[in-house]
Amino acid sequence: MPKLLKFLAFDTSTEQLSIAVTDGVRVWQHSGPGGAQASITLIPAIFALLAESGLALGELDAIAFGRGPGSFTGLRTACAVAQGLAFGANDGAGILVLPIDTLMAVAEEARYQWAGTEGQLVDDSRFTVTALLDARMNEMYVQGYEFSSGRSSVLCRSIKDCELIRPENLVPEPATRLLAGNVFGVYAERLPAGLASFAHRQALPTATALLRLAPALAAAGHCVEAALALPLYVRDKVALTTEERAQARAQVELATGLAH
Repeated sequence: MPKLLKFLAFDTSTEQLSIAVTDGVRVWQHSGPGGAQASITLIPAIFALLAESGLALGELDAIAFGRGPGSFTGLRTACAVAQGLAFGANDGAGILVLPIDTLMAVAEEARYQWAGTEGQLVDDSRFTVTALLDARMNEMYVQGYEFSSGRSSVLCRSIKDCELIRPENLVPEPATRLLAGNVFGVYAERLPAGLASFAHRQALPTATALLRLAPALAAAGHCVEAALALPLYVRDKVALTTEERAQARAQVELATGLAH
């Protein structure tokens, strides 16, 4: 019998804060406002959810988090908290982290909705999802993913790297069965007319989607040391401001202190 993996997962890359914990069988979840509020509410909400589940940080196999792309502030918050919690677990011995692309989580959330509550693929063929997230500034992130059946977990691979495009320039991946994301209302007048023939699902990167992806990604060797809990930026930003660096440092110190 395969080992039951225990994960904490969270995403703060959008306007929705999402946290979930699993002991390998049951799942506990929490959602709330994201954005600037996430940096204040994330850590207390994580510890409240761990207390509800009865799991300690040191019992976890890894901490999964949405690494981006997404809100700069949100991604820095997620990375800082993941690092601080991972470093502080097990009396400083630490645990691993599992960075997961936010658009992969969007694709998985939409696939799960599409497939039904059992979360299975609709048939034995491969299932391609084109994930789309509003990047603001009249642009959006786009990335294609292919899903296939696994014995006990979701298997997903990216088709190519994430791109930053104008809505009118969207060309879905070949064989796309589903468009997923939060752009359909925002850019309704700018998306190509031909997209009307595609099925689509409104979806954000949820922590429960991260939990479904985590076992296969962990088995494939994607867990890393806490120091490598780094954000994925697609839109360039050269450096953090002094205030942003101080905020990130404070979040690490707070998470590390609470983990002890």
